[in-house]
Amino acid sequence: MKSVGLYNFDEIIHREGTSSVKYDLRTKIFGTDDVIPLWIADMDFRTPGFVVEAIRRRAAHEIHGYTFIPESFYESLQSWMKRRHGWDIRREWILYCPGVVPSLVVALLSFTAPGEGVLLQPPVYYPFFSVIGNNGRIIVENPLEIRDGRLCMKEDHLAACLDERVKLMFLCNPHNPGGTVWKREELAGLGELCLKNKTVIVSDEIHADLVFRGHEHCPAASLTEAAAQNTVTLISPSKTFNIAGLSASAAIIPNRELFDRFKRTLENLHWTIPNIFAITAFEAAYREGEGWLEQLLTYLEGNLNHALDFMTRKIPEIKPIRPEGTYLVWLDCRKLGMTPEALKAFMIGRARVGLNEGPLFGTGGSGFQRLNIACPRSVLIEALARIAAAVNKLRPNGPV
Repeated sequence: MKSVGLYNFDEIIHREGTSSVKYDLRTKIFGTDDVIPLWIADMDFRTPGFVVEAIRRRAAHEIHGYTFIPESFYESLQSWMKRRHGWDIRREWILYCPGVVPSLVVALLSFTAPGEGVLLQPPVYYPFFSVIGNNGRIIVENPLEIRDGRLCMKEDHLAACLDERVKLMFLCNPHNPGGTVWKREELAGLGELCLKNKTVIVSDEIHADLVFRGHEHCPAASLTEAAAQNTVTLISPSKTFNIAGLSASAAIIPNRELFDRFKRTLENLHWTIPNIFAITAFEAAYREGEGWLEQLLTYLEGNLNHALDFMTRKIPEIKPIRPEGTYLVWLDCRKLGMTPEALKAFMIGRARVGLNEGPLFGTGGSGFQRLNIACPRSVLIEALARIAAAVNKLRPNGPV
């Protein structure tokens, strides 16, 4: 682990003019650029210096031709997974992939046929839906429910969902947008049901490193040998180290048959030629990133505590679900009594903040908004103040 000194997460970094989806597409997405954008899941913190410097060193060579995956790529991931998550993964289980969402497509094409079912647990990361629907598969839902302030699985309904038509499950672990960090016993029960039904689990673990104190990420495949043989794990440093634009990820597949089928689809799609700078950033992040990550988690938890405390005191009509992981907060706005369309217009036009609309995440999303807290605290404070001021104007008896 490399020492990085103290990092300034309070620094305001202007991203306009960098082809940033978050900032430069505000008018296209929200109809105005007069919003604080706290929606898409990237961070407003500077990419760690050790990642940037590694890219600079590679760029300095001045020839950026075809490349292959070096052994150091695999070693960096193996070491990280062992240190951070206690999971020993073998070199022969790992495949380089051009991003987690493309990997979902690869899994779908590898393990299902048109017309077969894929199980989801909405509200959930919205590209899951288009990956399935756009490729002629059928979405099967086991909606989550809020219990004790946490999004939880419906175990009985889950069992009823699984039949011979359901060949695949997309699991979000940790969960986006709810922030649930699935417990070992929850994953064990899910794994047993899927194994019994011969349903392969594809576990999107892109937020695995972003877990708050008191919680622990458990890779779904690490529970038992049987779980390992029935699980494809998708992992990436992109969320953790703010390098989503580089599109580097890996699939971890202990089952040789599943590995070969997944690899064959990657080859058929010609998605096996890696990006030089993506590989470089991937390695640097996993080799040198622990000190920086610990500082990030402390700062994010401070942001989270501030947001929850502020909303409790100043905007009691909006009830946030406290996330156990991720830097995303699922806001229950149903007490505002608005339709999804009205809530969207309220947040954009009255509060002047750009959040994710709950209905994008499927069943259970109506009346909710998703807030990204991975920004300088001053930005978060201003965004929350705008929401509070807008809600105050709705109250017949004035501000809280």
